[in-house]
Amino acid sequence: MIQFGSLNQQMQMMGQAMAGPNINAGYFGQPQYPQGDPLWGYFSAIAGQDGEIDADELQRCLTQAGIHGTYTPFSLETCRIMIAMLDIDHTGKLGFNEFKELWGSLSAWKQHFCTFDQDRSGTVEPHEFSQAIMAMGYRVNHQTLNVLLKRYNKNGRIYFDDYVACCVKLRALSDVFRRRDSMQQGFVNFVYDDFLQCTMSI
Repeated sequence: MIQFGSLNQQMQMMGQAMAGPNINAGYFGQPQYPQGDPLWGYFSAIAGQDGEIDADELQRCLTQAGIHGTYTPFSLETCRIMIAMLDIDHTGKLGFNEFKELWGSLSAWKQHFCTFDQDRSGTVEPHEFSQAIMAMGYRVNHQTLNVLLKRYNKNGRIYFDDYVACCVKLRALSDVFRRRDSMQQGFVNFVYDDFLQCTMSI
């Protein structure tokens, strides 16, 4: 058994609402149905006969829809972990409702990133990155912030694609933890294979 113990009690604040409507720590937007939805056109044009999209198709869909705006389009690896974040049944694909939920999250993460990228360079500095993580409701210690900074910075700055990749992993791993911490005690037990499945899939 692998035990993760005694997280900061403030982790429980990660589920509390942020400023703005229907926004929680790492969560943005709600799934909607395709009738009259402008995103349905992008999704349906790329989805296969099964009505779902894989990572390659998601990358094309997001690029064609232009959610990245003036920033560099999302990498294939980032698209893979986007799918893993919402792919509860481990099919490696997203349906339209899951795509809509992802779109809502990406839109809010982008808006959040723009708040700190005031010079529109497509990057944020380490201290701004730390502020952004905290502003989203995540309460992590200094050591954890340093780990995130080392993982996602390039030449001392964090690019939009890496910023989103970090947001996706934070949300996905927090989801894994919450589902197992049903008593909200701040620690959980993992069977080794379960731990590998949860972490290696993201």
